[in-house]
Amino acid sequence: MKALDVPAIAGAYLFEPSPYTDERGFFSRTFDADVVRSVGLDPNAFVQDSLSRSVRGVLRGLHLRSGAGEAKLVRCSYGRIFDVVVDLRPSSPTYRNTAFFELSDETQVTLYVPAGCAHGFQALTGTADVSYRIDRPHDPAEDVTIAFDDPELAIPWPLPATSMSRRDREAPSLAEALRQQQK
Repeated sequence: MKALDVPAIAGAYLFEPSPYTDERGFFSRTFDADVVRSVGLDPNAFVQDSLSRSVRGVLRGLHLRSGAGEAKLVRCSYGRIFDVVVDLRPSSPTYRNTAFFELSDETQVTLYVPAGCAHGFQALTGTADVSYRIDRPHDPAEDVTIAFDDPELAIPWPLPATSMSRRDREAPSLAEALRQQQK
C-alpha cells in the first residue's frame, strides 16, 4: 500500500493498495497504520466506522461538520462512485478547490478527506457500498450540507441525481452555508 498526495486539496491523500489477485478473486489490505502514519496522520484517531449502500444515480452530499470538523477515510468497497471533495478551510492554500475521483471495488483505493472539507458522492453502479472511517463520533447537530448543484462549485456529476435525502435536496448554496457557519 502506498500513499499519494492529492495536489488540489492540501492534506488529502489517496491510499492505494496492492491487491493480490488469482483465480479465486483478490485479497487487498484496506488499512495500514504504518502507511497512514507515514503521511503524518494518527491511525488511532479514527473512532467510528460506517457503511452506506446506494443505487445507481443516488447522490449523497455535499456534507461536512461544523466545529472541529471531521476527517474521514472513504472507500468504495463494492461498485463504483464519483467522489467529490471541496476544501472549505479558509487558512488552506487550496481553499475552495475541488477534486474529483472515481473510487471502485476494483481498486479499493481509500481517500483521506481532511477536516474542514466538504464531501459527497454519486453511485455509478447498480449498487455501491461506501465505507467511512471517521475521527470523531457523529453528532447530527454539527451536520452542514451544501447544495450539490451550486453553480459556484460547478461539480460535473456524471449522472442525473435519481434520489437524494430531503436534507440534500433542500441544502443551501455554498455562500449561504458559509454564512451560517460564521454565525
